[in-house]
Amino acid sequence: MSQRVEQPSAPITIGNTRSHHLFVKTTVLALIVMGTNSFGNYALKMGLSGDAGVSSWSPMPYIRALFHPWVIAGVLLMLGWFLSRLVLLSWADLSYVLPVTAFSYVLSAALGVVLLHEAVSDVHWAGICLITLGVALTIFTRPGTTPPGGSAVP
Repeated sequence: MSQRVEQPSAPITIGNTRSHHLFVKTTVLALIVMGTNSFGNYALKMGLSGDAGVSSWSPMPYIRALFHPWVIAGVLLMLGWFLSRLVLLSWADLSYVLPVTAFSYVLSAALGVVLLHEAVSDVHWAGICLITLGVALTIFTRPGTTPPGGSAVP
């Protein structure tokens, strides 16, 4: 009676595991960057329009607007955006981060249409489609191609 020992189909290497881990954590953080940016801009717009609207060359109305609850929420979200973007840039290439996080422009336009009832022209929608295409092309590449202190990986 012979025993059959099954071999794994493909060896798991540290490089592949690291690459997958980098992809997952980069994707999660990129979603956080896009969400905080989009909702931060939405909150700022809410706080700076309507009854609390500011339309002046004087800095005083803007300083007063900083205490509006929507503006406070927007500032805190934008602070979260900035900090999460710093972290993302610390482990992923700039040439990956900027195109991927550009999807926040699409999200911001969608928030403007759905929540703020803004009109978006056909030309703007065409630009939004191009941004989406660029993000789709970029997201399937590796987030980190340059090792610390080394040259780019082909």
